[in-house]
Amino acid sequence: MSLRLLLTVLLSHGAWLLPASAQEFDLVLTGGRIIDGTGNPARFADVAIKDGRIVGVGRPGTNAAEVIDVSGLIVAPGFIDVHTHAENIFTLPSARNFARMGVTTLVLGNCGTSEVNVGRMFERIEQTNVAVNVATLLGQGSVRSHVMGGSFLRPPTAAELNRMKALVRQAMEDGALGLSTGLIYLPGTFTKTEEIVELARVAGEFGGLYASHMRNEGDEILGSLEELFTIAREARLPAHVSHLKLGGRNNWGRTTEVLQAIADARAAGLDITQDVYAYTASSTGVSSLIPEEAREGGKFKERMADPGQRADVIARMKERADERGGDFSYAVIASHEHDPKLNGLTIKEAASRTRGDDSLEAQIDTILEIQLNGGAAGVFHSMNEEDLRAFMRHPNTMLAADSSVRTWQHGVPHPRGYGNNARVVGRYVREEAVLSLEEAIRRMTSLPATTFHIKDRGMIREGAWADLAVFDPATVRDNATFEQPHQYATGFRLVLVNGRPIVENDGPTGHKPGVVVRRGQSRLAAPELVL
Repeated sequence: MSLRLLLTVLLSHGAWLLPASAQEFDLVLTGGRIIDGTGNPARFADVAIKDGRIVGVGRPGTNAAEVIDVSGLIVAPGFIDVHTHAENIFTLPSARNFARMGVTTLVLGNCGTSEVNVGRMFERIEQTNVAVNVATLLGQGSVRSHVMGGSFLRPPTAAELNRMKALVRQAMEDGALGLSTGLIYLPGTFTKTEEIVELARVAGEFGGLYASHMRNEGDEILGSLEELFTIAREARLPAHVSHLKLGGRNNWGRTTEVLQAIADARAAGLDITQDVYAYTASSTGVSSLIPEEAREGGKFKERMADPGQRADVIARMKERADERGGDFSYAVIASHEHDPKLNGLTIKEAASRTRGDDSLEAQIDTILEIQLNGGAAGVFHSMNEEDLRAFMRHPNTMLAADSSVRTWQHGVPHPRGYGNNARVVGRYVREEAVLSLEEAIRRMTSLPATTFHIKDRGMIREGAWADLAVFDPATVRDNATFEQPHQYATGFRLVLVNGRPIVENDGPTGHKPGVVVRRGQSRLAAPELVL
C-alpha cells in the first residue's frame, strides 16, 4: 500500500469525506512521535500542514485533503546542512543525495568560495526550481579573486579593499547569511587577519556571521582558533568553525585543549560554534598537498619547469609527509578527470601503478603530475575516532556533510555526501549512544537555524515551514562506504519541503518545492513545480 493515504480510505478512522473547500488542512501526519528540534523529549502528536506551513501540533483532527499514518516513526524537522559545496545544484536540482538522508535546507558558499553576486545567484535558483531550500554565505576567496584578479601574495590596495567591502555589503543586502573563508586555499591563504576583519565587520553590521575553514587543523590549530576569535572580537559578530577536526596522528587526543580554547572564548563573551561530519576522513583537492606558494598567481606549471623551484617544493612536501606518518598513503584519489583509472587508489598505490615505484619521491612526483594535469579531488584519512566523538558531544557542535550534490556513479567521492545525517542517527545515536536522538536532531535542525539566522525552519511548531523528515530510528542507515560511496541512505519514509514530499519510502518523488532562504526570511519565494 502507498505511504500516502487519501482521506477517503480513512473513514474507518472516523474521518468524513468533505469537499476541498471545507477541508481545514492540506495534510495531517498522525500517530508518530514528534522530536521538535529543541532537544525536548519525543512525544506522541499529530502534525497538520496548510499552505506549506505547520498549523497544528497535538491533536488537530483529520479534516484534511490527505492523512498519512506514521505510527512507529519519528517526525522531526528537516535537517539543515550548514556546510555544503552544493553550488552544482543548478545542474542537479533534485539534490537526491541530500534529500534521501533527510536534508531539506542547504547552506552554500563555504570555505571562501561562492557566487560573488548573491542576488543574481538567488534569481537563478528561483528560475531553476530545486527540491530543497537553498541559502548561502559569501566566500571571501571569491570576492578577493574577483577584485584583485588572481591569487596574489600581497595585501589589497585601499581601493581594492573598499571594493571588496562593497561586494560584502551588497551580498548581505541580498540575503547572504554571512562571510566564509577557506584559509588553506588560494587566495584565502594569502589573506591577512586584518583584511578579513574589515570584511567580516560589514557582514556583522547586517547580523551575519563569520564561518571559517581555518588556516591549520593540525599542529597549529590553537593559533588558527585564536585568529578566528580575534576576527569575531574585532568585527563584533558570531564565528563558526567549519568541520572542526584534528588532522595528523601526532595531534590525536588534543580535543581537551581545543574545546577548552573554545570554552574560554565563549566565557570571554564571544559567540563561537562549530560543525563536524561523522567520519574520520576529510576531503578536498589533492592540490592541498602542494605548498600554496607554488600555486600562487596561476604559475604552477612554470615553477615546476624550473629545477630549483621544483626541488624546493619537493623538499617541503617531504617535510609535510614526515609530519603525517612518513608518506602520502593516507590520501586517496577521489576524482581525476585526466586519468579516471586512478580513482579510488591511494597516492602510494597510484605511484606504484603509474611509475612502478611507491617510494616517497615517486608519490610526490605523482601528486605534482596530477596537479599539472588538471588536479583531482581527494579523500584524506587523517583523523581519530575518539576525537570525532569528543567534538560531536559538545553541545554547540552541528552535523554537516561538507559535500556537493553528488553525480550518481561519478568518481569515488567521500561517502559523507550520501550518508552523513543517516550515519549520525544510525551509528552515533542507535549503535554507540554518543548522542541521544533528541540531541542529535537538535544539532541538525534548531541549532543550525538559530545560529545561521534561518527563520521559521528547524523546529516543529505552529507557524514554521513544514520541512519534515519522517524516519524509522531502528532502520535508518548510511549505506555509502569509502570503497563504494554511491549508495543512498535508507530508512526515510517521508521527507517534506515546504509541505510537499520530495522523498517517499526511500525514493524521490520528483517534486521541487525548494525555495531561496535569505537571512531572516520567512516568506515563501517561489511556486513548486513537478519534475
